[in-house]
Amino acid sequence: MILHKWMKRSSLAAAALLLAVPISWAAPAREASAAAQTSAPCGSGDHGLLQSLQKEHSGPDQDPLHFTDIQFLSGKTGRAAGTGFMIGTSDAGCHWQEIYKGQWQFKQMDFVDNVNGWALATMPSQQTSYLIKTTDGGSHWKGVYTGKIHFDRMQVIDKKTGYGYTGTGAYRTDNGGNSWVKVPTPANTRYTNFNNTKTGYVLTVVPGGGYKVLQTRDGGHSWTTKLTVKTPSMAGGEIYSKDNQVWAILYGDSGMSQVSYSLYGSTDQGSHWKRVIAQDTAGGGPAPGSWTPVVKEGPAQPGGHPGNMQLFGKETAFLAGGSPAGGVVSIGVTYNGGKSWKNVKPTVNGYDGRISFVDGKTGWLVVTSSTKSSIYETLDGGASWSRKFAFKEALQP
Repeated sequence: MILHKWMKRSSLAAAALLLAVPISWAAPAREASAAAQTSAPCGSGDHGLLQSLQKEHSGPDQDPLHFTDIQFLSGKTGRAAGTGFMIGTSDAGCHWQEIYKGQWQFKQMDFVDNVNGWALATMPSQQTSYLIKTTDGGSHWKGVYTGKIHFDRMQVIDKKTGYGYTGTGAYRTDNGGNSWVKVPTPANTRYTNFNNTKTGYVLTVVPGGGYKVLQTRDGGHSWTTKLTVKTPSMAGGEIYSKDNQVWAILYGDSGMSQVSYSLYGSTDQGSHWKRVIAQDTAGGGPAPGSWTPVVKEGPAQPGGHPGNMQLFGKETAFLAGGSPAGGVVSIGVTYNGGKSWKNVKPTVNGYDGRISFVDGKTGWLVVTSSTKSSIYETLDGGASWSRKFAFKEALQP
């Protein structure tokens, strides 16, 4: 089904949706003053930014200002977004500037270059996610019409091509969001990820108990099973893929602020797999699957929750992790496709975070916990971290 044709036949519905969304798609960008930029030491505090927003979020009934996503395009240039704001750096976090302040509460961003980017964001006090895009680096945003479909995740391939994902399916645009095509996916799909317009992977649940990972090489017209995992508990999962690497996070149950999960990895497009992590927990029970794992715990203990992954080259993979029980955020890493796995000792306070690595050693971690929200840099694969930005709540003991 081609949404472009459907949109033309549904102009009244389109108008109703657009009326429901405020016309002002973006607030003007505001740059930090030259004095603030020069006076702030490298990597110190909040650099004097977002003062008005921080004040608005400082009341006893207010959720403190916090980050939700981070993306670095190089070791120097990157952005971090959060609850009504986006900031950026061009000198590896020594100095930051305000890129955007306004109504959009960012959930996810994906820039294809330093100018063109897409994001999923909500409006204040709303739950509905809207797809928006920018052509000026993030200072101004405009809505991308998606009909009645609201995406949970999105992925940018290039300036024109992108994917929008729901909980059970996928949609592709080849013209910058002017129209969308529904991508055929197997029954019981729970997570989808595409490397390009031809090669992609899905995670499905098996009625009666279990997960499957399937691959397409023709844009979704046919699918081949690459991994089958039997388990009585199916709470969903995630797929990460790039070039020949494929990684699947499979969830068991959760409880007592703990989650059980397995991490399976492949370096040959799913032909062969390793069960790299199998984390059983008292609150969540056994991890899905039965193969002997490389390690029995993931990053950030006790009971760490897996975060997002970053893949590089043929065999390098990073996994973020956070522990609400331990109050720490950390990462795990393999440099040999999962033959060995190292969970880096936690050195960062918080309970949830996201990572953005630019190579096998240089990376960034943003703590998304509302009271410990900070940005950290590593130059040694996560063995050590230096804080580059922090809201005032994160600086308190």
